Amino acid sequence: MTTTVVVGAGFGGIAAALRCRALGHEVVIVDRLDKVGGRAQVFEKDGFLHDAGPTVITAPFLFDELFELFGKRLQDYAEFVPLDTWYEFHFDDHTRFSYKGDMAHTLREIARFSEADVRGYQKLLALSEKIYKLGFEELSSSPFTSWTAMLKQLPALIRLKSYLTVHGLVRTFITHEKLQKIFSVHPLLVGGNPFTTTSIYTLIHYLERKWGIHFCMGGTGALVAGLEKLMIEEGIGIKLNTDVDHIVVKDGRASGVRTRHGELLEADNVIFNGDAPHAYRFLLPKTLRRQKLRRPDWATEYSMGLFVLYFGTRRTYPDAAHHTIWFGPRHKELLEDIFTRHVVPEDFSLYVHRPTATDPRFAPVGCDSFYVLCPVSNLQSGTNWSIEGPRLRDRIVNALDSTLLPGLRETICADLWMTPEDFKTRYRSEHGAGFSIAPTLTQSAYFRYHNRDPDVPNLYFTGAGTHPGAGLPGVLCSAKVVQELMSKATR
Repeated sequence: MTTTVVVGAGFGGIAAALRCRALGHEVVIVDRLDKVGGRAQVFEKDGFLHDAGPTVITAPFLFDELFELFGKRLQDYAEFVPLDTWYEFHFDDHTRFSYKGDMAHTLREIARFSEADVRGYQKLLALSEKIYKLGFEELSSSPFTSWTAMLKQLPALIRLKSYLTVHGLVRTFITHEKLQKIFSVHPLLVGGNPFTTTSIYTLIHYLERKWGIHFCMGGTGALVAGLEKLMIEEGIGIKLNTDVDHIVVKDGRASGVRTRHGELLEADNVIFNGDAPHAYRFLLPKTLRRQKLRRPDWATEYSMGLFVLYFGTRRTYPDAAHHTIWFGPRHKELLEDIFTRHVVPEDFSLYVHRPTATDPRFAPVGCDSFYVLCPVSNLQSGTNWSIEGPRLRDRIVNALDSTLLPGLRETICADLWMTPEDFKTRYRSEHGAGFSIAPTLTQSAYFRYHNRDPDVPNLYFTGAGTHPGAGLPGVLCSAKVVQELMSKATR
């Protein structure tokens, strides 16, 4: 029987393990943490629950597929509920935009800002559908391990204006500045700057319209628990608290992994589901022919870092939506500070997640639970987060107190936070980047980390840094690419 070891029990690794098991492999998945889920951990403090990982599910069918591989149903393991309001957008002048699945409502909201942009949005959505059909339905699960595969798609990619940035494409259809911010915000949810991220990512508009935005009751932790149960039922071995020291390469093939405790886990295939730059820098032999050409650090643009503040409140905020995008006074200049100048400015923009809007079990009765994500520069900024962390925490609380969550300073409790330093030490993300390498045009498809090493034919990669990219749909599709590559290898 073919044996496969998967390093990293995040969503990409779990999906890869299940897909390999469906191919008939004997599978073991290992992780250095004490729970499966990778970044999708759950924190509990003083009766409040906090999802530490992804909070938005935009392609639920990708999870359905994992259960259907074994003739089972996701709904028997986890409960997805569609959200009526996808996002509330809050601007620094206190104006708001409510973004719902109801198209008529969206058009009315657009008209409040600019009647002329209603038609522009409809044109943008029509183009987004075309990009979705190529970029997601055709390419996201297709291997880009050769230059010829990229060349075949270039005419279509050019025709769909992939050479533009997300913001550049949006502004060709939308004239109002606030609407431009709203409809180009999606790259920030996968670690990219809208002003530099390839416009391929505008496919998310149609992805949302087609599938909606969902929340897993009990949070992402409940979804991870359901997937772990499925893995156990299907005979996948799970080894936690197991840190991999290096990937063993012998005679040009990966023969397994050796742990920090000296244990050798032999396998016919190795799948690495972690930060690909870390694997090439620390876990693989330096003698690999293309090692130095793979992605030198000086030629790599990394995603932003994340400051994530978790807290409870001793009261509820019923007017706060499940998801809120809170824009500060600056936009393009702020993103330049984060992505280019690598500084931590005094101002910020925020993503505010209130899971108790949908699932009150996240907090004690009469309380709310919050997760606030603040994009910051990764560790290339040289920021001392032991000093800056508490300062930024206070600035965020004060800003929310005066706008979205009045009285927050008096009612906040059970707070904790993560900085880019935590992403580096806990998840071994290069430079503490929140989403591995940035989703620019020259770091997408063939130019992203390949799902199979070009020199070690049985060494595979899944996760945010690989093709097709970051975000739950991206990492789940990276596992589909690996399954396709493995299936072809055995034919």
